[in-house]
Amino acid sequence: MSRLFSPLCRSLVLAAAFTAVGCSSTSPVKYAGIASASRMSPNTSDDSDRIPFRYAAPVDWSKYRSISIEPVDIYSGNDAQFNDLSVDERRQLAEYMRKKFEDVLAEKFITNPPAGAAPALKLKLTLTGADTTPQVIGTFTKFDLAGGPYNIVQSVRGGRGLMSGYVNFAVEVKDAASNELLLAYVAEQYPNAMNVGATFGSLSAAETGIDKGAEQLLEKLRQ
Repeated sequence: MSRLFSPLCRSLVLAAAFTAVGCSSTSPVKYAGIASASRMSPNTSDDSDRIPFRYAAPVDWSKYRSISIEPVDIYSGNDAQFNDLSVDERRQLAEYMRKKFEDVLAEKFITNPPAGAAPALKLKLTLTGADTTPQVIGTFTKFDLAGGPYNIVQSVRGGRGLMSGYVNFAVEVKDAASNELLLAYVAEQYPNAMNVGATFGSLSAAETGIDKGAEQLLEKLRQ
């Protein structure tokens, strides 16, 4: 009986997961509590699947040599998307986000320069949502006959894997001297759907999403 029950249980869990995927959306919104949200519009670029709303002023990024990074805010509005993520887990992700963005942006900029350094940028990051990856079952779905094919398709499409964690955040980049808003967007990031390594540790998928988000911002500031 136990040999039959275990596969049955797994099938029921996967069926519930597929239902949840079909009924829920984790896409970022124009969060009411984000100052620049009113200036964002639907993104029509190729990265609209990860960045649904954005604002961008014409900017010569090459003239900027330094960037100040503010402490990451943890969004508390009614439209936040943290699901059951605990307060401690939110703080852990916020701390990880600040360090990761600082490390990645240091490839191009002097980070957190002395006051008065110009021309300089100012970066504000807001963690607006995240979810964990269920342990064991999150890894199992990469290989199971039900979850595996779904994840393969999602991997090709660049979509989120079954029962995979994610992270949502807002980015606001301003000129440090004038406080002019230069770039703002909301983003969702997650690992490749077949990234098995990102299933070990409940926050590993969200942290991988942060890694990708930092690289994405660096790419934009190099354009």
